[in-house]
Amino acid sequence: MKTLPLGRAFTLIEPGPLVLVTTNDGRKDNVMTISWTMVTGFSASFAITTGPWNHSYAALQETRECVIAVPTVDMIDIAIGVGTCSGRDTDKFDKFGLTPVKARHVRAPLISQCLANIECRVVDIIDRHSIVMLEGIAAYFDSSRKEKRTIHAVGDGTFIVDGRRLDRKDMMRDKLPGGL
Repeated sequence: MKTLPLGRAFTLIEPGPLVLVTTNDGRKDNVMTISWTMVTGFSASFAITTGPWNHSYAALQETRECVIAVPTVDMIDIAIGVGTCSGRDTDKFDKFGLTPVKARHVRAPLISQCLANIECRVVDIIDRHSIVMLEGIAAYFDSSRKEKRTIHAVGDGTFIVDGRRLDRKDMMRDKLPGGL
């Protein structure tokens, strides 16, 4: 085996899917791309990493709410584009053709083009680690979307696309490792 620089070790443990996080600061909607996400238990508890370098961070701190929207692989150019400009001077919904949909419980909008949307409340912000802890309060899934593969950021400018999802029956039938 070759030695990997320790500063690149994070690329070996890929987090959850790349997501779009929407906020509303009381005046306007914004959306940012987050490439580090995590489920924190078997309930609707999540963590994302972001901080003051992102325009939406102030809205997360002030309003204590957001929407996690899950794009699919056909939206990769949009997700990358959203992540490479700032809501300080860009209406990202307009620029990238995203359709905001009024949420039921938070001011931040859902994104109609996304496979799934989760309305969330901020339950904690751990500044030392730039982690925002979220509690889901409503979730939506668009089963009519043909494309359902999600995007995962490795962290070095490359991406992984989900393949076929396997349930226990698939694992048993295919005798894949981990089958019960």
